[in-house]
Parts: sequence; C-alpha cells; structure tokens
Amino acid sequence: MSPPSASNTKTNTMNKINRLFSENRERKLLSLYFCAGCPTLEGTGDVIMSMQRHGIDMIEVGIPFSDPMADGPVIQQAATTALHNGMTLSRLFSQLREIKEDVEVPLVLMGYLNVIMQYGIERFCQSCVECGVSGAIIPDLPFRDYMEDIKPIADKYDIRIIMLITPETSEERIRFIDQHTDGFIYMVSSASVTGAQRSFDEAKQEYFQRINSMKLTNPRMIGFGISNKQTLESSQQNAAGAIIGSKFVQLLSESGGDADKALDNVEKDIEKRRASLLELQEQLKAQQESLGTPGMVSLPGSLVGSTVSVTTPTGWPALGEVSSPYGLRWNGSD
Repeated sequence: MSPPSASNTKTNTMNKINRLFSENRERKLLSLYFCAGCPTLEGTGDVIMSMQRHGIDMIEVGIPFSDPMADGPVIQQAATTALHNGMTLSRLFSQLREIKEDVEVPLVLMGYLNVIMQYGIERFCQSCVECGVSGAIIPDLPFRDYMEDIKPIADKYDIRIIMLITPETSEERIRFIDQHTDGFIYMVSSASVTGAQRSFDEAKQEYFQRINSMKLTNPRMIGFGISNKQTLESSQQNAAGAIIGSKFVQLLSESGGDADKALDNVEKDIEKRRASLLELQEQLKAQQESLGTPGMVSLPGSLVGSTVSVTTPTGWPALGEVSSPYGLRWNGSD
C-alpha cells in the first residue's frame, strides 16, 4: 500500500487536538501518558481503549528511546523495558493502525528526535495520518529546526507539533512559540525531568500565574510531577488541563499491564493522598488545641515529601518552613 499523498491528507475535519480544546473551553481536561511496549509488547491497543472507556480526554503514547534525557527514573525504566520487549516505532504504528477506527480521542506521540529522524520526518507524518495520530511532542527538538525543517512537513499532513515551555523559558520565546504553533502548549511544571511531585511550591505557582497573565492564544496543559489531588487541581486551575505521566506508568507496571486496574488505582491513589493530608491537618489542629505546645504527630508513609499548612497558636514561635526528618514540609505562621 502506497502512503497517502499530501493532497489527500488534508480534510475538512478539524484536527482532533484542536477540536478537543474548542469543544471543552469550560471543562478541565486530563491527559495520560504511557510508554508503548511497557509492561507488555502487545498491550498498546488495550491500554488506549481502556483509557478511552475511562473518559481520558487525550492520550500521549511514548516512543521508547535508549537515552530519554527529559525523563525521570520511572519512565526511563519503562523505556528500557519496552526496548527489551522489542518495541520499535514501526511496530507501534502497526499497533495503532489496528485500532484506528475505534479511537475517538486525540492521540499524541511523544518521542525523541533521533528516533523520528531515523524513521524519516515525512514518513513519520504520513504514518501518523494513516494511524489516526493527531500530534507529536519532541522534547529535544530545537525550535529553529522545527521552524525550518519540521513545521512545513507537519503542516502539510495536518499534524500538530507540540512545543514545551519551562519556568526558564523567556517571555519572548514563549510568545514566539505561541505564534508559530497550534494545538496546545506543553507547560512543564519545573525545570527538571519527569517524575511525581508532592506539591507545587510558591515558585511554581508564580510561574503558573505569570504564564496566565500573558494571555496566550494556545491553550496550555501542565505536565511533569502530577501525582496527587493537590498537584492535579493546581494544574487544572492554572491551565486547560493536566497531564499525568510517571504516576500512571508506575501503576500500569505494577498492575502487569492491566490498564483498567491502573486507571482505577490512579483515581484511588489521588483521593487517598488527599484524605491523608486532611487527616494529618486535623491531627495537628487537635494537638494545638489540646496540648498548647509542640508534640509528635505520626506521619503516614504516603505523605513523605508533602506540604502541610500549620497555623501556630498565639505565643508560639513562628515555625517558618521546616523540613522534617521524614521529608514533610511544614508551612507555619503565627
């Protein structure tokens, strides 16, 4: 079968990514990431269809690579497992082609430039069209190369190339990205690799507010570090939605590839951590009222590294922000 010609790839239908944001301006969106080929080689289609059944708005499918520089240990291990299982970009496209007619949500491939260049940029875009993929995220793609080499081809096939911004990205660069891209902007929560975070500190909140004040044309999705209800709600309050990656990859591996179980556990884990935080805050409040002096409060293991707000009674010294031996951060004030 010959690949579709460029003239045949343009249709009157809106790209699924654009349609998603156009039709859901008042609803906060949720996107999930998983690495194709992990934990099982042939599970890609099942994971995608399970996500769609669970109401996930957009799905990011990771292309495994041997040197994923933007990824933390969870996704690095997933990529290693996928490569050992035999996953390749060609095999991934073959799997996506089998479920194309059943997939209604936008699919976005996330992978590194080396793999895509070896496959061939135009061939990559052609395969995306054949397999129902709406866009791609290439973390190590230089913006100049995007403008000169990638964008003309991607535009020809109506494939959205999603660019990333970080707290260190200048306002000039952000506005340039906003002007020359379409779909959405991937707003990295921090200048670090992927991985779960317990909370978003004041610096990240200021970053979110700064980007909000820029009134960009493209919608934004916040990713990197979404692992509990606190980070999920903060992301959804400051953007069009949130992207969960490492957390779902971990739970999918723990479930042996049972995506339905992993998705149920994502929701349960987020709610459990929220309930544990509220319970600990109540313990602290009760301690302050009954003892009037500082004491010991047991810390659930699931809260290590979390942030809890504490107001000290009149007469106590201000706590400031103190890190406990367990990694809990205490925000105290008079």
